[in-house]
Formats: sequence, structure tokens, C-alpha cells
Amino acid sequence: MVIYKILDEADWTALQRDGFTEGAAVDRADGYIHFSTAEQVAETAAKHFAGRDGLWLIAAEAEALDDALKWEPSRGGALFPHLHRALFHAEVAWAKPLPLGPGGHVFPPEVGI
Repeated sequence: MVIYKILDEADWTALQRDGFTEGAAVDRADGYIHFSTAEQVAETAAKHFAGRDGLWLIAAEAEALDDALKWEPSRGGALFPHLHRALFHAEVAWAKPLPLGPGGHVFPPEVGI
């Protein structure tokens, strides 16, 4: 199963440079990296990144993230994937720009939304 992380340009650049990330400021404050499923990612973008351009959508295979990936309740009790360790660049399946269009963020076709 592919899961998704939205990063701003600076965090994506740092991940490429450093080879790993502990996520954005909210992730570091919460103690884990917030991910979303394909069914959740558009709502995540609308809720937490509304009106923001210069974003990147990072895809990772959930199975490759070992037992540090926990499915925990969040919005409305839905289970969200949370990574309780750093994400390594080698674990990124792909990364694509997440541009802002007239109706919100425009997701790449690979997400299927």
C-alpha cells in the first residue's frame, strides 16, 4: 500500500540533502511523521495546506517502513499511518510537485483521485 506525505519545498530539499527527515515542525512536535492514505490525502491537503503552493507529495510503500509505522486514530477516529522514526530518502518511492490549482491542490495521476 502506498502512503503519502506532503512536504514544503524546504523540507523536501533537506530530505534530499541529508538523506532523511524527521518531518515538518508539526511532525517533530508530535513525535512522529504524519502520513495519509490515497483516500485521506486530499482532505489532509485541504485542512493543513490550504492555499499553500510550493509543496511536494512524497510516496512511500507502507510495507517497507517496518514496525515503526503505526496505524493510529486521528480525524473522526479514522486510522492514519504515523511513522515513529525518521523517513529515509531511500524509502521514498517517488516525489512529485503538488501544485495549487483554482480548486485546490492538483494531485498527480498516480494517487488515483
